[in-house]
Amino acid sequence: MKVLLTQAVKNVGKPGDVKDVADGFARNFLIPRGMATIATAGTLKEAEAHRQAEARREEKNTAQNQALGQRIEGTTVTLRAKSGPQGRLYGAITAADVATALSEQLGQQIDRRRVELEEPIRQLGEYKVPVRLARDVVPQVSVTVEQES
Repeated sequence: MKVLLTQAVKNVGKPGDVKDVADGFARNFLIPRGMATIATAGTLKEAEAHRQAEARREEKNTAQNQALGQRIEGTTVTLRAKSGPQGRLYGAITAADVATALSEQLGQQIDRRRVELEEPIRQLGEYKVPVRLARDVVPQVSVTVEQES
C-alpha cells in the first residue's frame, strides 16, 4: 500500500515521503496513529504544494540570514565589567550578555542560543565569538571586554 508520511517514522521515512509499506502496517499502525495517510492523487498534490512552500520559506530565511550575517561580520561589541588587578573579571561575560549587546547595537533581536561561546569570558581583552544564524551562516563578532571605571 502506498502511503504519504505525515510524521517521521523510524526506519521508514520522513514527513512528505511517499512509501510503499505492508497493508497491515499501514492500516493497523501508521494511519490510526496519524503518522501517514493513503497516497491518493489529491494528497500527493497537496504534499507537493507544501514542499514547494517550505522551499520558498527556507530560501527567504537563507537570504535574511545572509544579510544579517554580513551586518554582524564587521561588528565590534564592547562590554564593561569589574575586574581585579591582573585583569581577571569578578563575574563572567556569558553568551546572553554578548547577545544582548549585539541586539542593542544592530537593532535586531539575536537569540543567546545562537552565540557559540565555548566558555564564559573571564579575562579582559578582545575575543572572536561565532554567531550561528543558520547551518552555513556563522559570522564572527569581535567582543572587547574593558575594565569598568
